[in-house]
Amino acid sequence: MPRVSATRPRVDDSPLARKIGERLRRARLAAGLTQTQLAEPRYTKAYVSALENGLSRPSMAALNHFSGRLGIPASQLINDEPATWARLEADLLLACGRWEEAIAAYRDLLATSQSSGTRAELLRGLSEGMIRKGDAGDTITYATESAELFRGAHREADAALAEYWVSAAHYLRENTTEAKAILTGILARLRAGLSVEPDFKVRVLMALSSNESLEGNHATALAYLQEVRGLDADLDDRRRASYLFDLAYSYRETGDYEAAVRTGIASLELFRRAEAEHEIGSLENDLSMSYLALGNSSRAAEMAASARARFERLGDKWWLAFVLDSQARIALERGEADEAARYADEALGLAQEAGNAKASVDALLTLAAVRTAFGDTAGSLAANEEAAELARTVGSPSLIRKATRDLADALAASGDHERAFALMREALAAS
Repeated sequence: MPRVSATRPRVDDSPLARKIGERLRRARLAAGLTQTQLAEPRYTKAYVSALENGLSRPSMAALNHFSGRLGIPASQLINDEPATWARLEADLLLACGRWEEAIAAYRDLLATSQSSGTRAELLRGLSEGMIRKGDAGDTITYATESAELFRGAHREADAALAEYWVSAAHYLRENTTEAKAILTGILARLRAGLSVEPDFKVRVLMALSSNESLEGNHATALAYLQEVRGLDADLDDRRRASYLFDLAYSYRETGDYEAAVRTGIASLELFRRAEAEHEIGSLENDLSMSYLALGNSSRAAEMAASARARFERLGDKWWLAFVLDSQARIALERGEADEAARYADEALGLAQEAGNAKASVDALLTLAAVRTAFGDTAGSLAANEEAAELARTVGSPSLIRKATRDLADALAASGDHERAFALMREALAAS
């Protein structure tokens, strides 16, 4: 399953948050409402205060609630200048986690004539949206052009931010050598005095940790996260939650499931406070697997069910496919093979519909395990064959390793030891 820090990098929406906060305060005072009156019955006075002071950014649901209480259109809180509405709308869609809509909005804006500075900003926004969606696509091209345009305008801090998304695209393609080279270059400039955003160094260190984890260097990954621990005093809830989630992931990968659960729960509470719906769902899904590894299938099922309900409400088929596969794995662990088969079939169909190759491979491997539980050796082998072929098509080393190892085990179980040995060599070559 993908990690939040890789598929959901964070946006610096503080300038937009401050603008919205100022407009919210003016509109509230004009309407003669107190912060408590504006917040009721859904939110708290503290939340409204945080928004008005630019300490947090509102979700789309919150904007609709406040605009309804104030009797004004939501667009008035975001921007009252029609000429720049489209750009701010794209930025807000990105900040609110509506990746597909944000990507479409940035593409529409790029189709019109723009100054080089504006084009660089739009390309960076488009790149971020694609990375958050988990789609490397042409992000390397977009973000590289953005960085070059920023450098040409001597906007070095903005160039570093664009380079960050280049590295993120390489990470999604599992080209960790290139991703780490870009990140270490950025880190060197930050340590030499380059000033970007308050938490940018933290984000770079966390990205380096993610790359080390992908390579299996979990001790190095934890070392980067320990460095982050000394820098997190000024982080807001959302970014501290992301840090804790990365820490929980590293704990899980090193086999310390109790620490993974403990840290993951702390992260979950912070995400809930920040109303970060996508992050909450992905973390609940990850926690379900940690609980399963600890043998607590009941708690694992609760977490997966909550994640599923959340992504169904958000209409996010990409992530829902991963959650359905988790539910299949939990059911299989409980000995509920029929239910596991139903979940895995549903996960595969949804993954194929969403174009999510990673989730398709995961679902096929789970289906293979389910068919093994039914005693269907031929069916299990066929599902493993399909998973391995799809993994090779995607070109992901980690997927290839996982799929070929499972296929090798299935072949060995069927008596085809020669081919099983060849596949194990292929898996080792992909390591």
